Amino acid sequence: RRYYNQGADELIYIDLVASLYQRSVSPDIIRRAAEVIFVPMTVGGGVRNVEDVRTLLRAGADKVAVNTAAVNRPELISEIAKEFGSQCMVLSIEAKEQTREVWEVYTDNGREAAGINAIDWAKKGVELGAGEILVTSIDREGTGKGFDNNLVKAISDLVNVPVIASGGYGEKNHLKEITTAGADAIAFADTLHFSKSTFSDIRNYAQELDINTRQI
Repeated sequence: RRYYNQGADELIYIDLVASLYQRSVSPDIIRRAAEVIFVPMTVGGGVRNVEDVRTLLRAGADKVAVNTAAVNRPELISEIAKEFGSQCMVLSIEAKEQTREVWEVYTDNGREAAGINAIDWAKKGVELGAGEILVTSIDREGTGKGFDNNLVKAISDLVNVPVIASGGYGEKNHLKEITTAGADAIAFADTLHFSKSTFSDIRNYAQELDINTRQI
């Protein structure tokens, strides 16, 4: 409610350990949030099949983010897209840099290496029906040192769907760098959760940098 009132354009709810414990994100949390939040919600964590998606959408989610289950069974992407539309299917990619210009996909909230090239996986995910890609840099997440601009650019240059950049925001120049790299949207967590920045700060920075943002 606080982030919605402060002017968030969208909210991303991820149960970070759902896959680890073989559960799905609680639809009750989503239902309660949907009663007081009137911007799109992307929900993820432990989504394993079409029925999980249906449950979350009925609870109030607008889109569903899938990582581990999609890596384990890529056809799930097509099943979700066919049943609910590509706009509902967000492919969540957690990537860790291996060598320069090479990133590996990780699952289970960054715990397990999947042995898959993240750039190739992004392309395949879109071909299978993903309508958005949420890219999280494991190396940068929580550091405040900036996004992995090269990772986001490599994916943005390759796909024709919106790319959301996550992991690494620390100062206003990072906004310009990541939008220049091709990000269509930016996700914030640490900087807001620990009151390092406010939505007003971020919007003001974006406007100073001539980044098109919604006026509040």
